Amino acid sequence: MKFAPISSADSAGICARLTVPVLAFGGILMAVTQTVVVPLLPDLPRLTGSSPGAVSWLVTATLLAGAVLTPVLGRAGDMYGKRRVLLAALGLMTVGSTLCALTSDIRVLIAARALQGAAAAVVPLSISILRDELPPERTGSAVALMSSTVGIGAALGLPLAALIVQYADWHAMFWATSALGAIGLALAWWTVRESPVRSPGRFDTWGALGLAAGLVCLLLAVSQGGQWGWGSGPVLGLFAGAFVVLAVWCRQQLRAKQPLVDLRLASGRRVALPHVAALLAGFAFYANSLVTAQLVQAPVASGYGLGLSIVATGLCLLPNGLIMLVLSPVSARVSTAYGARVTLAVGAAVIALGYAVRIVDSRHLWVIVLGAAVVSMGTTFAYSALPTLILRAVPLTQTASANGVNVLMRTIGQSVCSAAVAAVLVRHTTAIDGVRVPTLPGYQVAFAMAGTIALVACAAAIAIPSDPTPDGPERTAGQPGPTQQTALEERS
Repeated sequence: MKFAPISSADSAGICARLTVPVLAFGGILMAVTQTVVVPLLPDLPRLTGSSPGAVSWLVTATLLAGAVLTPVLGRAGDMYGKRRVLLAALGLMTVGSTLCALTSDIRVLIAARALQGAAAAVVPLSISILRDELPPERTGSAVALMSSTVGIGAALGLPLAALIVQYADWHAMFWATSALGAIGLALAWWTVRESPVRSPGRFDTWGALGLAAGLVCLLLAVSQGGQWGWGSGPVLGLFAGAFVVLAVWCRQQLRAKQPLVDLRLASGRRVALPHVAALLAGFAFYANSLVTAQLVQAPVASGYGLGLSIVATGLCLLPNGLIMLVLSPVSARVSTAYGARVTLAVGAAVIALGYAVRIVDSRHLWVIVLGAAVVSMGTTFAYSALPTLILRAVPLTQTASANGVNVLMRTIGQSVCSAAVAAVLVRHTTAIDGVRVPTLPGYQVAFAMAGTIALVACAAAIAIPSDPTPDGPERTAGQPGPTQQTALEERS
């Protein structure tokens, strides 16, 4: 029996069909990589022979690297090729995972986690690739899925890591992410085509350095303020440094011929308001998993805690990821029918509703899971709408950099949420068996804070100017995508 060889046309067709799932796999893997270290944090001081303060840098290093590299790599993708930069980001993430698997030295671990932070650029780069490559009738659902991978991966990463930590050596967790990273890199190399849509010119090196310095100062102050003291000299100095550096950076960007970030475009309502909404949605989203994980693990003696293990906690959060996976195409259809700003507004309102449920009852497991699921439903709608709003408001040559800034705003929102929730819970504690734990009113204040932020995000969404049509001004159904149009022009 003879098998017919696969033709180049058949191979191209297979790759085209696999583009969306492969890119989504990369986004989920990025989120998994960011969260897998969380269950290890209590034990890592003993395992690495270092202090708790040093171990906390395993989270901070990834956060800082991701925040700095996301807009930089997004701009590089617009200029030099999105596929090329995407492969570089996945490669750095895989190398970082391998280094973590090979060492117990806290200094090497911190450096390796910083390398893993480069994967934060995977989502905005992938969204831009999807816009370039897919026909308009498929773009909405694909972009919605890609944007939701952040929540899906976060929900999957915690129980996965908890299971590995409980039943295997902790290095096995990083070996697993290394293997998955290598698979994702190989699949992306095979299936993803390079987009011909480019923004030629010189890379704004000074702009990249200025943005990096400003963001490091800002996020370092936000992430370490609780440990160092919000009124301490280092924290106040970092905030002052961030203000000065970012002010100079804005002036430099406005004067640059080819800026890293087009601030004139970003200051328009059609771009600025989605960025503001992204910051607020990032805050509201992160409080859900952050507070829920602490609440269900609280001791039963607290009167509200369930005393769950890390594995059981991860399983409680697992439905959130499944909800985001199932609802992402639904959110895309809502955006197509009513416009992405309506989807964003509805999503933010649903997030607030979920936190209202949490305020009413956070003592029973089924109510906790229900409230967290409602927040995840709203997050799916909000996160799927944000990149669509950006794509419809910026030129083709700036899609990756603009989405990189939008993802950066989500990251800043999550960082501020972490600091704000920690500050609230520290002020509402009680002693149980000699250990101070947060009180239920403290958690309710945190829920109220996140719900209020979600309502502000809803207001920002309503204020976004509406598109001329639900399909957006750039492309309507039946028109070729940018890559297809470029190919037609080249042939003509």
